[in-house]
Amino acid sequence: MDHKLTGWGSGFLGVLIFSGSLPATRVAVTDFAPLFLTSARAVIAAVLGLLCLLALRQSRPDQRDLMPLGIVALGVVIGFPLLTALALQSITAARSIVFIGLLPLATAIFGVIRGGERPKAAFWVFSLLGAATVSGFAFMQSEAGASKGDLLMLAAIVVCGLGYAEGATLSRRLGGWQVISWALLIALPVMAALSLLTWPATFSTISAPGWISLGYVALFSMMLGFVFWYRGLALGGISQVGQLQLLQPFFGLLLAALLLREPIAWQMVACTAITVLCVAGAKRFA
Repeated sequence: MDHKLTGWGSGFLGVLIFSGSLPATRVAVTDFAPLFLTSARAVIAAVLGLLCLLALRQSRPDQRDLMPLGIVALGVVIGFPLLTALALQSITAARSIVFIGLLPLATAIFGVIRGGERPKAAFWVFSLLGAATVSGFAFMQSEAGASKGDLLMLAAIVVCGLGYAEGATLSRRLGGWQVISWALLIALPVMAALSLLTWPATFSTISAPGWISLGYVALFSMMLGFVFWYRGLALGGISQVGQLQLLQPFFGLLLAALLLREPIAWQMVACTAITVLCVAGAKRFA
């Protein structure tokens, strides 16, 4: 019971940290190019992860863990940060957060695929209803259908769900913070090279909010959030603690309104609420 309570508390902290990721990214892309932002945040977090691994004398992962760690790296270190940064160049943080309502569903689906489970038919009904809700919102809110930013967010949700599912499974064997640390190190050579190739001509024009946002997505979104999140999944259970992701869209919308002064349309709140209910139903029958 104590482990489960600790897992829920740790998972809740992880969700709170992740809720600030898209608003912070929205601020950061006004000063940094998406490719540099993605690579720089990964390099900073990888250095921190390396220091933690060395200080605590962690052994190297087994050969069998390299492929899953590579999937985690592609999903949450490279794919999701880059795709969301590109999306937030053309859509608001509030709009992007609506799509986050599908993240628990994507995680559950990849968990089903990876685990070879056979969910009930109701699972797929709720899954399709949730996807249709978000897709319908995207099309109705854009004059010419779903925008490029919307499509990028959908792609980001897919790769992040895959990374979450792989990381949650690995965290039981390797430990939560170890999983993200090793994934960051696997991606480090590519991210370091990309960072150098996209290095800004000058930093004199970077605003204080831009630097703060880069620091947040690097230290909190890319590292500390995963420490709490994967630990929560390992202690409290993937399916149980995973339910906390349902709170993330609401926290994200609140932060977008309070920190960025972005308007929150009632359609956004309604779409998010319907999506969350669909995800809860899908996970109930998974």
